[in-house]
Amino acid sequence: MFDFPSVCDAFRCVEINSIDIPLITGAAFVDSINPCAIAVLLILLAGLLSIGTKKKAVIAGLAFISGLYLAYLTVGLGFWGIIQWSGLSRVFHQIIGAIAIIIGLANIKDYFWYGGLGFVTEVPRVWRPKMKQLLQGVVSPIGAFIVGMAVTLFELPCTGGPYLFVLGLLSQGYSWFSVVTVLLYYNLVFVLPLLVITGFMYFGYASIEKVSGWKDKNIRKLHLVAGLVMLILGLWVLFN
Repeated sequence: MFDFPSVCDAFRCVEINSIDIPLITGAAFVDSINPCAIAVLLILLAGLLSIGTKKKAVIAGLAFISGLYLAYLTVGLGFWGIIQWSGLSRVFHQIIGAIAIIIGLANIKDYFWYGGLGFVTEVPRVWRPKMKQLLQGVVSPIGAFIVGMAVTLFELPCTGGPYLFVLGLLSQGYSWFSVVTVLLYYNLVFVLPLLVITGFMYFGYASIEKVSGWKDKNIRKLHLVAGLVMLILGLWVLFN
């Protein structure tokens, strides 16, 4: 007879703690409002609109988001696997609180002193011309999907912090099924604002100029919100 408990124990099946769900959701929310992810989508859509119809631009935009989603999911699973294989899961879990606090303080710094100390918690400025060139070379949905996966390398420095925080939470003996489920949910929250922006543009509720203007006007506030959430998450992990 199939013995579920013994098989589950063999695979270290640990259910997601109900307390972890708000932490995971909070980190995903911080990732989702990151200015660089929004900026990348706007650059892509602007380029596509200049050479085609709104419908084609939106389809390519959705393909781009799908590529981004798949790449982030793959990176997350790969990194989690490396943590488990290395045997550093316990050590890694202990330092994620400090990592979250550092990321939070860096974002809060960008609210009060944007670009101060020689850095900003976004895509590194030296990478932006290359990334923009890559995005503006997209002419089809397939190309947008491929670029969506490739641009992950550019975005990780500014969006990887919250993701790293969640992977640290998941490093404590969760099963593959639990990890995959959480990362599917996390990355859905991550791309949700991008889907909303694309939908608003398609139905005429927003334009590239309006969304871009809103982002530029509120970029410091976005950093402040992200910083406060990460700071709270980090403190909670350290003192619980």
